[in-house]
This record gives sequence, C-alpha cells and structure tokens, in this order.
Amino acid sequence: MQPDQLSFLTGANATYVSELYARFVENPGTVDADWAEFFRELDDDAREILAELKGAPWGRNGNKVIGVADDVAVPAKKAGGKAAATPAPSVEEIRKVALDSIRALMLIRVYRVRGHLEAQLDPLGLQKREPHPELDYHSYGFVDADLDREIFIDNALGLETATLRTILRVLRETYCGKIGVEFMHIQDPDQKAWIQKRIESIRNHTEFTERGKQAILERLTEAEGLERFLQMKYTGTKRFGLEGGEPLIPALEQILKRGSQLGLTDVTLGMAHRGRLNVLTNFMKKPFVALFSEFQGNPAKPEDVQGSGDVKYHLGTSADRDFDGNVVHLSLTPNPSHLEVADSVVLGKVRAKQTQKDGDTRQAMGLLIHGDAAFAGQGVVSECLAMSQLVGYSTGGTVHVVINTQIGFTTAPQYSRSGPYCTDVAKMVQAPIFHVNGDDPEAVVHVARIAIEFRQEFATDVVVDMVCYRRHGHNESDEPAFTQPLMYRKIASHPTTRQIYAEKLIAEGVVTAEQADTLVSDFQTMLEREFEAGKSFKVNKADWLEGKWAGLGALTDEEEMRDENTDVSFDLLQEVGRAITTVPDGFNLNRKIARQLEAKQQMMATGQGIDWATAEALAIGTLVVEGTGVRLSGQDSGRGTFSHRHSVLIDQETESRYVPLNHIRPDQGNFEVIDSLLSEEGVLGFEYGYTLSEPAGLTMWEGQFGDFANGAQVIIDQFISSGESKWLRMSGLVLLLPHGYEGQGPEHSSARFERYLQLSAEDNWQVCNFTTPANYYHALRRQVRRNYRKPLVVMTPKSLLRHKLAVSPLADFGPGSRFRRVLGETAALVPDEAIRRVVLCTGKVYYDLIEERTKRNLDDVAIIRIEQLYPWPKETVLKQLARYPNAEVVWAQEEPANMGAWIFVDRRLEFILEELSHKVRRAHYVGRKAAAAPATGVHKNHVYEQALLVEQALTSALFTLPQPFRRQTKLSQVQGAK
Repeated sequence: MQPDQLSFLTGANATYVSELYARFVENPGTVDADWAEFFRELDDDAREILAELKGAPWGRNGNKVIGVADDVAVPAKKAGGKAAATPAPSVEEIRKVALDSIRALMLIRVYRVRGHLEAQLDPLGLQKREPHPELDYHSYGFVDADLDREIFIDNALGLETATLRTILRVLRETYCGKIGVEFMHIQDPDQKAWIQKRIESIRNHTEFTERGKQAILERLTEAEGLERFLQMKYTGTKRFGLEGGEPLIPALEQILKRGSQLGLTDVTLGMAHRGRLNVLTNFMKKPFVALFSEFQGNPAKPEDVQGSGDVKYHLGTSADRDFDGNVVHLSLTPNPSHLEVADSVVLGKVRAKQTQKDGDTRQAMGLLIHGDAAFAGQGVVSECLAMSQLVGYSTGGTVHVVINTQIGFTTAPQYSRSGPYCTDVAKMVQAPIFHVNGDDPEAVVHVARIAIEFRQEFATDVVVDMVCYRRHGHNESDEPAFTQPLMYRKIASHPTTRQIYAEKLIAEGVVTAEQADTLVSDFQTMLEREFEAGKSFKVNKADWLEGKWAGLGALTDEEEMRDENTDVSFDLLQEVGRAITTVPDGFNLNRKIARQLEAKQQMMATGQGIDWATAEALAIGTLVVEGTGVRLSGQDSGRGTFSHRHSVLIDQETESRYVPLNHIRPDQGNFEVIDSLLSEEGVLGFEYGYTLSEPAGLTMWEGQFGDFANGAQVIIDQFISSGESKWLRMSGLVLLLPHGYEGQGPEHSSARFERYLQLSAEDNWQVCNFTTPANYYHALRRQVRRNYRKPLVVMTPKSLLRHKLAVSPLADFGPGSRFRRVLGETAALVPDEAIRRVVLCTGKVYYDLIEERTKRNLDDVAIIRIEQLYPWPKETVLKQLARYPNAEVVWAQEEPANMGAWIFVDRRLEFILEELSHKVRRAHYVGRKAAAAPATGVHKNHVYEQALLVEQALTSALFTLPQPFRRQTKLSQVQGAK
C-alpha cells in the first residue's frame, strides 16, 4: 500500500477509528459486524492504544467526523483544484492499516518499557544480554517484507508516519544504546510524558559542542590523573579509588551547572568511600596540597589536631562553586564505613536548609552517591526513599548517582540482589532510573543533565546508574583475582575511560593527540608541585563554627560548674498555659482530651501538680515565643505513645488538626510535630542531620519505646556520640527514650541505658534520667540557651507520666529556678550524722523507694537522685554524700546488674568515697542480678523482683545483699524450696 493511501487513517480519520472503538466498547451492536469482529480480536494493550489514537483537528463538521464512514468519502483535490470524492476504503483495508498502526504502537510502547534490557551498559562486555522476545518485531505479526512499508504512528517518536525499519532504528538508538531508561512504572502521566518527550525528541543523545567535549576530557584527565599519582606515590595504600568510574566527576559538574541555571544554590552531598578523595579535590576543590599532607601524616604535632580525626576517605568539606555567575554552595557530609548510613543525615540537612529558605525546595538539594551493592542491600536506602514524599521529611527530590562497579567487595551481583538491577528499590517511589555505560562519558553527562532537570521540574527522586568497574580490588591492597579472575583479566587489558574518550575526540578532530597528552602532563606537573608543598603544609584550625554556627563555641570549662539561664517569667508561663488549654470556637474536641485540658487549667491556676506533658509543653511554648523553632518527630509523637502529649488536637467531626503551641503569639517560632513512618535508623539520622544545619532550633526524636532505638544504633554510635570528636560537628539533638520497669516484659522496659553511658566520654553528650517534670523542662530549654551544642539522651518516663507524686510546682519553672543535676534529701529526717543509709538512684525507682520508705516510716534512710549521669556531676554528688559521714552507701536500680547505670557509677562512687575518707569505701549494689534479657515477661515475677529490690535497698543488712554477678538462682527454685 502506497503512502498516499494511508490518508484515511491520518488526521480526523484516526479519530474516527478511535471513536468507532469507543462506540463498540459502550455497545458492540452499534458498529458494523466486521468492525466488531476486528475489535474483539484485539488484546488489552492494542485496545488501550486504539483508545488513545488521535488525529489532527481537521475534518470535523459540527459533531460529525469527516472521514471514513459507512457512506462518507474523503474529499481529495484534483489537479485543477476542485474537490473530487475518492471511494471510501473497504473495512478490510482499514483493518489492515489500523492493525499495522496498532502493532507498531505496541512495539514502541514495549521498547519504552523493556528497551533497557537490551541496552549496551557493561563497559567490560561481560554481561550477556539475551535478545528479549517482546522487542522482536516478528512478535507483533510483522515480517521482513514489512520493514520498508510506511506505517501511521500518530506522532509517536516525533513521526506521524515512518517505515518499520526507521521505527526500529529510532527505538534502538533511543532505548537500546549506551543508555537504558526505566520510566514506564511511573504512574504520574506528566512525569512519564516529560521523560518520553525529553529523550525521544533527541534520540536520547546530546550533541556536545567542541568546548563541551574538551571540558569532559579535562575532567576525565584530572580524575584519572589523581588516582594514577596516588597509586604511584602510595602504592597499596587504601584510598578506594575511582578508576573505572571517572565520568562521575563531569557528571557531577553537569548536575551543578544545569541545576544552577534552574535555581539551585545549595547542594548537600553524601557518599561512601569509593571515589571520595577524587570528589573532595576535583569536584569540591579541596586543595591537593592538603590531601597530600594528610597522606604524608601531617600534622606532626598532636596539638594541631582537634578531636580524634578520621581516615581521609571518611572526611567531609564544604566549598562554593561558580558556574557562569551562578554560585552553588557544596557540603559533603562526613561518612563512616557503614555504607549508605549518611543518606538520611544528608536529607535532614537539606530539609533544614530548605526551611531556612522558606521551604523553597528548588534552591537546596541532596545529592547522594551510592555503591551498587550498598544501594541494593542497605535497608536505610529504602527508609530514605519511603520518607521522600512524606510531609515531615520531603526535600523536593534527591538526585541519586550509583557508581555501579558490578561487584560488592568480593560478591557478584547474582549473589547480592534478587532483581536485575541494583536500583530496583527506587521503583518503590516511582523514581525514573537512567542506566548508562560508564565508558561513554558523553552519555553519562547527558543523563546527569536530564536527571537534574527532572528533579527541578517535578520535585521527586531520580536515579543515575553509571555501570562501570573497579580497576583495583575493593581497596588498593586487595587482590580481586582471588574471587573474580575473569573480570580482572578483562580489566587488565581494558583501556581507561579517558583513553577511549581521547581517541574518540582525536578521531573527530576535536583535539590532537599532542593536546590530549599535554593535558595529562600538565596535570601531573601540578600534582608534583602540590606534593612537594604538602611536606611543609600546616593544617589550618578547623572552621567548624561558621555560618549558622557563628556565635557558638566549644565547651571549654567544667560542665558541672555551668548554670544556664533557663527560667522565664510567670506571666509567660501563664500565657503558654492558656494557649495549650484553649481550642477555637466550634472545634469538636474529644471529651477525654477536654478533661485533660481542664486538669491543665487547674494546674496553671493553682500552680501545683504540673505533670510531665504540661512541663514539656511549657518548655516548647516558651521557646517558640522567644523565637526558637522546635521540631519533634517519632512514631505517634503528636499524641504520644502513652496518650499523654496531645500536642495535635483532632476535630471529632472533620478530623481537622489544631496545634495549640502554634497559636500563642502571631510572631512566634514554629512548632513542628511529625508522626514518623515506622523507621528508626532513617528518621533518627534525618533528625541528626537537621541539627547539623539548624543549631538555633530544638530538634527532638522520640522512640515509641526506648529499646526501639537499637534499630538506629549505627546513627547513635557513628554520628551522635562521636561525630564531634571525629569530624568536629556539633549537634543539639535530643533523644527521648521511654524507660522504666513496670512489668511490660523484656522488650518495653529498658531503653538500654547502659549503652549510652558506655559511649560517654570527652563531654560528648548528656545522659539523663529525670524524676521531676521541672528538671525535664529546664533540660530542654538548656539545649538552646547555652553557647554550645551537645546531644541530650533522656530516659523518659512511662508510668510516671500519671504518677501522683511525679509532679512539680509552677515555682520550679519560674524566676530563679534552674536545672539540677542531683536532687538531695528535703524530707524531715533524723540529723545527717544519724542517717544510717544513703540510697543513690536515678529515675522511676525513686518513687518506689520513697513510697516504701514513707509506708515503713523510715527516717534514717536518705535518698539521693542522680538526674544527670553524664557528664558525671562529681562535685555535687560529693557534697551530698559528705552530709552523711556515718551512713552506708547503696546504689539501687531496677535494671539487672549488667545493665542500667551500676557499672558506670560503681568506680566513680568509689573515687568519691575515697576522697571523702568515708567510713565505707565502696557503694553496695541493690537491684536485679545480671541477666541476658532486660526484664522478666511474667508480671508476677516482676512484682516480686521489684518489691525485693526496694526492701533490700531500704532495710537489708549489707552482708545479706546479693552479689550482682553471681550465677542467679531461678525464682521457681527459690519458691519450690520454700
């Protein structure tokens, strides 16, 4: 059939066929029997395509389609210009051409879906990609004789008609070249259409200018040159080089350059160790002389080092880059060896920066560089993706770049993931994925440009999967041929990416061989010069207190000797109290919550009985009135796990939300409370990152139960407890960890108090277990009312939230009040010299002790509460113990002896008693014996154990107290003996 005979399926006639099909769908009896039979034979995909088939707007007369119809002919012009009717084609002719169109469009659609499966992605050629049957045109009824026949494809691929041969060529160029695109899983039609148009309109290829190509070669020369130089100077030294993945550098440059044209001003990067030194120097512009000085072991003097320091490939830095007058600030977040764990930290930093920019997500962005095995295997990746579109955690999309070396240390992909690609996890948020051959630098830069454009357009995540290789093993001292002999035999003979690209540009006449060689030699000469200068390079003092941190300092004096001004006026307390107990007119408040608000009104009116939730609200409220932003997130944080907080009120008829703390004054700071997704590691890392960018606010993370924090142990160990020492990065993050033994079993009793105390050193943070709401109030305000920042770990209460004794008077919040690290005895007891026993404790067990002491009328036992265990308040504890020179000293706790605070306080109390020349030189332990599980799961046993430890602490003779680490006799055996 000739092209001019296709006219009946173009324009309005295509619309006619589509509308005819629509009539068939509505009522098959309204169309001709031949058409009905034709439509019935179509499969689902073909029907969908036919339903979408559309033509040009010509040919309509009112509501009637001018085209192929039962008795309507298509007008055509004769040579003389007069219209003449051509006979309407038969149904069989229409059927044939329509079927060709449908088949061709189905073929095009399948290439969009599966074309990536035949893309040439592996630079080593080791991946054997078998032809996919759905990409074979024969599968759609075409034969070889059809290759040069014109087919109507309705402007798909930018063509109205094309031969089958042309269609296949365009499809192969667009979807099966050095780039494979996965985007048809996206449900948003605008996003899908944007990608389709963006790549099909240019055959998924950018025609770079000569200067653009030269710039790519320069970046490749620098990336390869640094690695070769380090290998020569420090053979075998670990650096986790970028060899094989050098196009990362020009790709990152393209993301910044194009991003800056689209409004980007601030980029926070996160990456593991692979290629980090290259990124630090060639992209972040860290001076080469500084890098070489680190390799050479400088500085030599310990006083030149602040903190413990870290290995070179974990360090971060910051810089400003200028692209055609558009300045972009870069910040590379320090990263431990725990792959991907910095991802959520980066996202938290970005969120804080966006908040500072009035929520503009186009200005600040996260750029995460991943390894292939880690991206597929590390759970925090999926946690971060799960956060990406949530109100409390979204950052307007992250650009992910995967350095896909096709191996994880020694583990091949078939053993490290279940899907075909390491990036399959990104489909959970419908992110588009661009797979690209790392030996085609232009293709890599091309997809990097599309990625940043997509992110700026749609504010969602996008992934670039650069398939490359490692020229060395996992590190430079590793022998990869032990486990991958074939791969590394191939790599040994494979030219570098720079060599391949230089030869391409030489062949194109873009550069000469001499010019390419000069780039290499000039760069090596510069590195030699920097290397020599590094031998005498003196490290500058760290600039860690600049920008948002300006005005803050490091803790230089004794923490215990500091008293921060955390009190406020009674007028302000009452103002906040009114706000948190008032709801708008017409708001349908839950009746139970209404009673709680009435109780709070009574507390504020009488100045007595302030409970934990009210104290917390007063702390937050007074801070936001003073202009300090407060952010609280965690699972069920709005209501509170124990239904105590109710910081977000829900209308019982409309489910509209009201946050009283955001309605105190018009010009106040913002209180943001977020019910998080069911994640600990991702969310805690996010909040930690938030504090790195926002030191002026109070940021809190709350565990649903304290022991749930062990799901985020990596964040606690690698960042929160040690980040300041390793990387000079302070944080004021607050961890709220519900803790206390109330018979709820092993999983909901202990927040693993002992772990935080074991990590305590060098004034790295504070670990507290309060007994009064007022102390909690002052501790929260203290976080942002002093001139330095430290994390605060709080063992928060559960049963004490409603305990009748665990309350504070309003006077303890007002003028002259302060935080108290140790709470001594205020009860009317015998004279201090006559005190028989001093019981030291922390947290909830105090109330068990005080109630039992009152019941037994014991006036010769003093109880001292340690509210802050770290930094250890030695002088305050010493002064309290000095009051009782003749007393026995007991440490009482609910936790087993190998848990809780006992191991931490034991020797510290011994040192204090020795210094006092006290009559006893060691404190005695009272509590549960050492155990594998934190608590019993049998409530009867819990009650027995709790009563026993309270009795032993108050009345038992010292020689009868059990040895905490002696093999424990089972309770059943004791009861049986009785």
